[in-house]
Amino acid sequence: MRYLIVVPDGAGDEPIAKLEGRTPLQTANMPCANGLAKLGLVGMVKTIPEGIAPGSDAANLSVMGYDPAKFLTGRSPLEAASIGIEMLDTDVAFRVNLITLTGDGEYEDMRITDHSSGDISTEEADRLIKAVQDKFGNEKIKFYTGVSYRHCMIVKDGETSYDLTPPHDVLTRRAGDYLPKGEGSEFITRMMKESYELLKNHPVNIERMNKGLNPANTIWIWGQGKKPALTSFYDKYKIRGTAISAVDLIKGIALCAGLNSVDVAGATGTLHTNFEGKTKAAINEFEAGKDFVYLHLEAPDECSHQGDLDGKIKSLEIIDEKVIKPLVEYFRSIDEDFRVLIVPDHRTPLALRTHTSDPVPFVLYNSKGQGIVNQANSFDEVSGAKGMYFDSGFSLANYFFAR
Repeated sequence: MRYLIVVPDGAGDEPIAKLEGRTPLQTANMPCANGLAKLGLVGMVKTIPEGIAPGSDAANLSVMGYDPAKFLTGRSPLEAASIGIEMLDTDVAFRVNLITLTGDGEYEDMRITDHSSGDISTEEADRLIKAVQDKFGNEKIKFYTGVSYRHCMIVKDGETSYDLTPPHDVLTRRAGDYLPKGEGSEFITRMMKESYELLKNHPVNIERMNKGLNPANTIWIWGQGKKPALTSFYDKYKIRGTAISAVDLIKGIALCAGLNSVDVAGATGTLHTNFEGKTKAAINEFEAGKDFVYLHLEAPDECSHQGDLDGKIKSLEIIDEKVIKPLVEYFRSIDEDFRVLIVPDHRTPLALRTHTSDPVPFVLYNSKGQGIVNQANSFDEVSGAKGMYFDSGFSLANYFFAR
């Protein structure tokens, strides 16, 4: 038996007036996913436990079979694992975004207009993070380059009690209303504010502005946590697998769980990622003997954060055409039993441009048959509400992997 989980990140949404009350999933042309829905199990799953913020860290842990209430220690430590940072038990990792602030006057009065600095390239970002490290790095604090706008700061003997806000949750809002809070957080605020003076006229940003691109003119620090300790995925399910994603967080979860992680050239985590390359990498992993691939696709989520309705619909259609369809065709060509689970990690409604904890729809297809009469026939929120309900992502994972 081969197992495939496809995660169209943030695909879940709410009815949209411009779509005559439909959601992007209802609107997108997804014949392969909907074809699996007609033959498989459709339902809803609550991937975010009560009392836990609807971050991609909690959501993807849940979908991969881990209870976030037990295993979540923070987002950034998982990303640090992906970068290859060896953390001590007393270290604290922080996510460092390169973001765009706009406006005049004091830092506090500027607006957070782009959490990704126009999806800045990793090469450009590396030059900026090196400048940040040269300015603020010392024996206690060190900055590491990640991918695109997503980077990491490690603080030795650090604290985790600060109140830090993800920038994608507060787009268009005044920066000063969301600066770090909590005892001892002043050093984070100082670095963020001083980074603006450091970066606003950096050659990388001068070049970007000359091209009409958003500058990465400040760092924004959040997502703190300590070294994670996940149960081995193989010990849980007796299955050997691989995760494929452009996002360090997903790679970090995979590595901490003992899964393989594959980097794909041209994988960006945006609408312009290398979808075909990810599909080919998944097939290569199955050909190499892996039982399971966790294929994460960030594009719908990024489009939601940007408020890009057309892009979100397009990303879903591309995922169906260039990822789900060829992988299902591959499974059928090798004449081997397989299971496919298509499930967003969380909702990212375009109206809010941030994550919510509401349940998301899923499709579970088993080539050997479901054993359950299907009550719905498409991959979307309305059909999902008519089907089977799971109160946690990890209970859905347990169901999916049950022998």
